[in-house]
Amino acid sequence: MGERYDLIIRNAVIIDGTRAPRFQGEIGVRAGRITKVGALNGAKADREVDALGKIAAPGFIDAHTHDDRLLLSSPDMSAKVSQGVTTVVSGNCGVSLAPMVHGTGAVTPPLDLLDNTGAWFRFPTFAAYFEELASKPAATNFAPMIGHTTLRVMCMDNVERAASGAEIARMRSLAREAMAAGAIGLSTGTFYEPAAAAPTQEIVEVCRPLSEFNGLYVTHMRNEAEKVIDSLDETFLIGRELGVKVVISHHKVAGTPNHGRSKATLAHIAQFMGTQPVGLDCYPYCASSTILTWSRVGTASKVLVTWSKPHPEFSGMDLGEVAAKMGLSQEAAVAKLLPAGAIYFAMDEDDVQRILKFDQTMVGSDGLPHDSAPHPRLWGTFPRVLGHYCRDLGLFPLETAVHKMTGLTAATFGLPDRGVIREGAFADITIFDAGRVAEAATFAKPIQAAHGIDTVFVNGEAVWADGKPTGARPGRRLVRAT
Repeated sequence: MGERYDLIIRNAVIIDGTRAPRFQGEIGVRAGRITKVGALNGAKADREVDALGKIAAPGFIDAHTHDDRLLLSSPDMSAKVSQGVTTVVSGNCGVSLAPMVHGTGAVTPPLDLLDNTGAWFRFPTFAAYFEELASKPAATNFAPMIGHTTLRVMCMDNVERAASGAEIARMRSLAREAMAAGAIGLSTGTFYEPAAAAPTQEIVEVCRPLSEFNGLYVTHMRNEAEKVIDSLDETFLIGRELGVKVVISHHKVAGTPNHGRSKATLAHIAQFMGTQPVGLDCYPYCASSTILTWSRVGTASKVLVTWSKPHPEFSGMDLGEVAAKMGLSQEAAVAKLLPAGAIYFAMDEDDVQRILKFDQTMVGSDGLPHDSAPHPRLWGTFPRVLGHYCRDLGLFPLETAVHKMTGLTAATFGLPDRGVIREGAFADITIFDAGRVAEAATFAKPIQAAHGIDTVFVNGEAVWADGKPTGARPGRRLVRAT
């Protein structure tokens, strides 16, 4: 009698996430882990999947998300599992759902990217947030970070200045609590107004617990335009001061005067990678998405409104068209729309390709799941890399594309037994058709499931099959290796 498994994937072309050449084989899964890779002749399973003509790869790891709330409010995680994602790294850009208890009044931007009502900001500690996620698991795994901006808003009465010693101590205490509870690192968003006034030394002092817990310092830097090199240098300095790995979020060079500067930034990053641990991610689009402010409109060739609290009817529309309908200048229209979000077309395609192709660049969506008309990266990032950039443009081999969204990401964030197909690894597996895989989401119709994603397993359970979520919720909080 043959061996028995919970799941067998047969006739697959396996790309294992290490950048090794693909090979034909079968995968046996038992108790949520891959227990056999190779020939499984005579073996039986409770469920068998025939992957003939398709790729079996490690489940994709989204290196940059704002899914802190989505894990609770939409636990089927359709935007992610529909494109093959099995793990999300949350709490980016200085914005985390915890620790924050929102009182009365408006939500301070950019915290409103997670929730513009304040109702979801109800977790006084990271431990409380984790307790709810444990009792109400989602379809995907998650690796959470604590946000520096969240700490500033929580601990300071005025975020337009540097923090006092007492405020720094309070933020550091909350950061330590979060790290002890299981956060993998701390993120900053000094690009945004609530954190822009924080000097470098404040960030270092707040982040001291990272050194104690071997956490990551992950940053949406102060400047991704004319002062991008200065911002990179600040990032590297903070990492050296703390003795921790740094990750540069959604690396880009924004604004027409800076187009082409990725040659210089990537050379600069490569230089420092030789002396300290550095990672970076990017998304495969020429447009960014964040809160709407007039100061950012001038850097873009085109602006789309993604949401507006006072004027939801303008979601998805071009700002120029909105201004015309209002009978106002664009600057006056922005003032009427706030609080709001926007998509900014401000990057150069050659820079996007150069950064994406850079050997150590991971793939992250930076999707904003609570926008009324979100950037298509929320639903389309990973299939776009596999289809448009890998298959159609030939930017890199398929093995490299998969590595950038699996093994490289797991290694950078320190997620053991994830991001690879090998015996003993967790059974996070995505089956896709390499000839068909492509994003369906567009700027005009951004909420659409990708083409060519067949079946997605998280910890051995199918979460996406037959073009829809299965209803399974096997996701777990992942712990960073120390």
